[in-house]
Amino acid sequence: SVPFLIRLFPVVLTKFVFLNFLAFPFFVDLRRPELLLNNTVSLYLTTEPGVTVGIWHTVPGSRGAEARGKDQRWYEEALADAHPVIIYLHGNGGTR
Repeated sequence: SVPFLIRLFPVVLTKFVFLNFLAFPFFVDLRRPELLLNNTVSLYLTTEPGVTVGIWHTVPGSRGAEARGKDQRWYEEALADAHPVIIYLHGNGGTR
């Protein structure tokens, strides 16, 4: 009966494959990554009117002592230096 229900309601399959109704980790404010990861700050980019993308900027451990106690402006300026930037795109269940 499961294949029949999936054939009738394909949206059910996407809900269970991607689990986009479930936010994990539970009870964690993902807008404040500094509580989870050291040397990390949350930035927001407006890609087009009405669309805002949130990103986390984490500096490498070698710059950890330098980043300690710095504000968001320092992290933005750190993106412009000569060090390479690694972009990792990840969607999480209830936060896409």
